[in-house]
Amino acid sequence: MPVQKQTRAGQRTRFKAFVVVGDFDGHVGLGVKCAKEVATAIRGAITAAKLTVVPVRRGYWGNKIGLPHTVPTKITGKCGSVSVRLVPAPRGTGIVAARTPKKVLTMAGIQDVFTSSTGCTKTMGNFVKATFAALSNTYSFLTPDLWKETRLMKVPFHEHTDFLSATSKDKSGKKQ
Repeated sequence: MPVQKQTRAGQRTRFKAFVVVGDFDGHVGLGVKCAKEVATAIRGAITAAKLTVVPVRRGYWGNKIGLPHTVPTKITGKCGSVSVRLVPAPRGTGIVAARTPKKVLTMAGIQDVFTSSTGCTKTMGNFVKATFAALSNTYSFLTPDLWKETRLMKVPFHEHTDFLSATSKDKSGKKQ
C-alpha cells in the first residue's frame, strides 16, 4: 500500500508491504517492510515474516474428537485502536471473520472460529497486527492439559503409621 510524505519539493511515495507466512498447521509469521519500490518492500517483508514465525495453539469446541480445529479459549489481540477477539467455534462453522484476519487464521491452520473486532479496522496494518497478536497469545497461558504430571507423596502420618502405632502401644504398656 502506498504511503506518502509531504516534503517541500512535493510528495515522497513509499510502499509498505504486509506479508503473512504460514504452514497451515500451527505456525504463522507476520512481516512488515516499507521501501521505495514494491518488489523491495515485498522481499523485505517476506524475510521479516519468516523471522517472526510463532507457534499457534489449537484446541477443541466441545468433545475432543478428531484433530484440534479451533482456538483453545477466547483470545484477544490489540494494536493501535483495533482489538480482535477470537472465540472457539463448533466443527464445520468455518472462519467467521473479515477478509484480512481470515487469511491470517487460514495460514495458521485454524479451521473454525468466530471473530469480533472493534476500532478502526480500515487500518489494515493494525488489523493484521492485532490478529497476529491474538494468535501469538494462544501459548501465553497454562491450561490443565499442559500441566506436568505430579506424583503425590504420602503424608508423614500415613507413611509412618506402623512406627507411630508401635510407639503408642509401648507407651501405653509402660503406664499400666
